[in-house]
Amino acid sequence: MKYVRKVVAVLALSLAGSTALIQHEGMRRQAYLDSVGIPTICVGSTTGVRLGMVATDEECRKRLDRDTRTAHDGVARLVHVPVTQGQYDALLSFTFNVGVGNLSRSTLLRYLNASQTAQECRRVAQEFSRWVYAGGVRLRGLVARRAAERKEFEEGCESWPGGTHDPSHAPALVRARGAGIRRPELDGAG
Repeated sequence: MKYVRKVVAVLALSLAGSTALIQHEGMRRQAYLDSVGIPTICVGSTTGVRLGMVATDEECRKRLDRDTRTAHDGVARLVHVPVTQGQYDALLSFTFNVGVGNLSRSTLLRYLNASQTAQECRRVAQEFSRWVYAGGVRLRGLVARRAAERKEFEEGCESWPGGTHDPSHAPALVRARGAGIRRPELDGAG
């Protein structure tokens, strides 16, 4: 498989990335307390949520669009090196879960922005495994999620200098089309 590194600002969450994000977060139309006691609804949405709330499919789509846009904006602002689509999807999933503030203060981000080779990229991938605690408790779901994010990110390291897919002639960057993200998993869910 060929990997092409692009500037984050031109990337959008892929269908595979969107599907993985929804699988990791889960989808619940009735508000609930997450593992650390934060009121949550739809696909991991916490903004303005109160227990007792019930959301429609359309409200969940809007929340997911807003929350993924927030994560994208943070990743686009903070990541200063080109990444592959899979690496972007992993970073967006990670940021969606831990928040832009935590990404901005993370060693993962510091290592990423300093990375120039495939070996350094793989060091970044290892950082995902450190983020498996919520409220001081190691959660099995976070361990599985970070393992998937790490694998997706690490696969892209092969396109970095010194990797097995190091392209000596990168194609021109193309702007991602459309601002929205289609999520068939939510279409017609009832």
